[in-house]
Amino acid sequence: MRSNRAKVRAVSVAATLPMLAGALALGIPAAHAAGHPLRDLLAGTRPAWATAKADKGATSDGARVSARVYLAGKDAAGLAAYAKAVSDPDSASYGEYLTAKQARARFGATKAQVAAVKSWLTAAGLQVTGVTRHYVSVTGDVAAAEKAFGTQLHNFAKGAKTYRAPASAASVPQGLADAVLTVTGLDNAPHMATHDDRLPPPDTVFRNSGPFSSYYGSKTASTLPSAYGKKIPYAVKGYTGKQLRAAYGAGTRTGKGVRVAITDAYASPTIAYDAGTYAKRNGDAAWKTGQLHQSLPATYTNTEDCGASGWYGEETLDVEAVHAVAPAADVTYVGAASCMDGDLLDALGKVVDNHLADIVSNSWGEVEAAQTPDLAAAYDQVFQLGAVEGIGFCFSSGDDGDEVASSGTKQVDSPANSAWVTAVGGTSLAVGKNDTYLWETGWGTDKAVLSADGESWTDFPGAFTSGAGGGTNRTVAEPDYQQGVVPDALARANSANGNRVVPDIAAIADPNTGFLVGQTQSSPDGKKQAYSENRIGGTSLAAPTIAAVQALAQEARGKAIGFANPAIYAKYGSRVYHDVTDNPTGKGLAVARVDFVNGYDATGGLATSVRSLGKDSSLSAVKGYDDVTGVGTPASGYVESYRRR
Repeated sequence: MRSNRAKVRAVSVAATLPMLAGALALGIPAAHAAGHPLRDLLAGTRPAWATAKADKGATSDGARVSARVYLAGKDAAGLAAYAKAVSDPDSASYGEYLTAKQARARFGATKAQVAAVKSWLTAAGLQVTGVTRHYVSVTGDVAAAEKAFGTQLHNFAKGAKTYRAPASAASVPQGLADAVLTVTGLDNAPHMATHDDRLPPPDTVFRNSGPFSSYYGSKTASTLPSAYGKKIPYAVKGYTGKQLRAAYGAGTRTGKGVRVAITDAYASPTIAYDAGTYAKRNGDAAWKTGQLHQSLPATYTNTEDCGASGWYGEETLDVEAVHAVAPAADVTYVGAASCMDGDLLDALGKVVDNHLADIVSNSWGEVEAAQTPDLAAAYDQVFQLGAVEGIGFCFSSGDDGDEVASSGTKQVDSPANSAWVTAVGGTSLAVGKNDTYLWETGWGTDKAVLSADGESWTDFPGAFTSGAGGGTNRTVAEPDYQQGVVPDALARANSANGNRVVPDIAAIADPNTGFLVGQTQSSPDGKKQAYSENRIGGTSLAAPTIAAVQALAQEARGKAIGFANPAIYAKYGSRVYHDVTDNPTGKGLAVARVDFVNGYDATGGLATSVRSLGKDSSLSAVKGYDDVTGVGTPASGYVESYRRR
C-alpha cells in the first residue's frame, strides 16, 4: 500500500531489491525464469526482505490471502517494442499511436487467456472476486494460494514487525506462462504512496507569516544577520502562474486543445470552489464550464491508514498549478480509492483504458526499497500501454534528497525510477522584477534559526531539511535514452552495466521559493471552514508544472508527444534548457523566513530562520546532467522546439 507523506511515512528497509534479469530499459520485461518442468517461475515475487534469517515459520493454512494475477496480454514483448518505437524521435514509427481500442486488440489479454487463468485459480480453491482488462483478483486461504502459486507462505520479520511473504518465487503452470505477467498480494507488507510535498494537514488552516518578497529579492531582511557575507531577501509570498509561465518560456501558448490528467488518492470536496477562487484572485484565466472534471471511485477505503484528508491539499496544488501554467488545458482529476498500490494502479489504468488525457501528472511515490519487482512490472505495463496510445506520465522524484536522512539508505523513489516515466526533480527558483528569470539552484535546504540575542544564525548553515529526490536506482537497467548523456559515474554507481538515474527534468520545488496555493481549510478549533492561501513546495509542485509545460509543448506540436523522455534527452545540451547548478551566482544563496510557531497566527509566537539554497544531501546540481535536476529546466524555446516544421 502507499500513503500520504504528510502523515504516514512509508515503511522502509535497508535491504535493496534484486536486479531483475532483463530489467526494462525501453526493452522487454522478463517476468519468467526457468523453474519446475511443469511450472514457470514469476521472478521478483519473493521480496528481498523474505530471507532465511528473517523466517519465522509457516503462515497458518487458514489465514486469508487477497491477490491479483496481472495478465501479460497477447504480446508483452511486442508491447514494449512498440512503446519504444512510437516514443523515439529517430524512429520511423514516432508518433504513430494507437487508440485505446486498438491497443487492447493488439496487446490485451484474450478471452481464452482470461478463462484459462480463472480456471487455474478456481481449481486451486481460490475465489475469483473480479476481472479487469489488467488482472484477475482472487481471495482464499493460504493453503489454496500455496497450491495455486507453487510456493510456501511464511511469516518474516521486517523491521520491528512480521509480515507474510512467499518463501520462494511464485510460479504458474507452464501452459499459462505467456498469459500471466506477475502476481501481487502474496506478501502483505505495507506499500504506501506518499504525496511528495510539504503540505500542512488541510483540516487545520496553515498560513505563512511575513514579511515576504513579492518577487525574488524585492524585500531585504536588513535587520537580520547577514548570510554568506551579505544581507539576504525574505522568502517570496508564493509565485503565481504569470511568474512561472515567464520563467519556463510559455510565450503565448495556453495548452489549448490538450488534456491533462492528475492522479492522487481520494478527492477534495471543495476543489471546484478553490480552483475557481484561486484563478480569480491571482490573475489566471477563469475556468470554463466543463474544463475541470473528476473521475472518482464509488467508495473509498483505508482512509485512516492513508491520512485521507492530507491528500485534499495534494489535489488542490496539482490542479491549480496545471491551470496556472496551462490555463486553457482540459484537466481531469482521477482519484484512487486509497493510497494502496492496487488502487493507484486502477486509477492509472482508468486513464489509459479510456484515454482520458495525453499527459498525466503524479505527485506520489515511495522509497525504492519498499517497492517489489512484481508491482514494478504491473506499473510498467500500464506505462507501456500509455506510451503506445501517446500518453506520457510525469512523476515527482521525492522530497528527501538521497533518502538517507529519512530511511537510513541512499536510494531513489518509485515509480519515478521506472524507465517508462518522466521523473521530475526540483529547483529553487528566482524570478525577479517584471517576471524576469534570474537563476535556479538544485533544491536542497539547510536551516539555521536566529540566535536568542538576534545577532547571528545558530550553527549556520544548519541542518538539512528537504531536497529533490534523485540518484542511481538499483532495479532498472540504464535506458537507451540516458546513454551518452548521464555520466558513467552516476549510471554505473550500482552496476558495471549501468542503471537508470533519476530525475530526467526539473522545475520549481523549493517551499522557500514556492507557489501560492488556495484551499478551503478549517479553523484551529475545527468549527469553521474558509478559503485561504499559502506558499507550497515540493516535487509535488514540480511534477504538475512540467506536465503543464508539456501541455504547452503538445499544443505547439499539434499532436500528442506521449512518453517524452527520448525527446527530452534528444534536446540535451541545447539552449532550450536552463542548465541548473547549485551555485549559479558564484556566492552562497539564502532567504530569510519568519513563520508562525503554531502554523496559523502570532499567538504562539514567531520563529525566524535562514534557509540556505542548493544543499541537497549528498546530491549535487552541476553543469550538465545531474541527479538533482536531470537535463535541467525548460527555458525559452523549449515549448516551441516541439513544433513540427
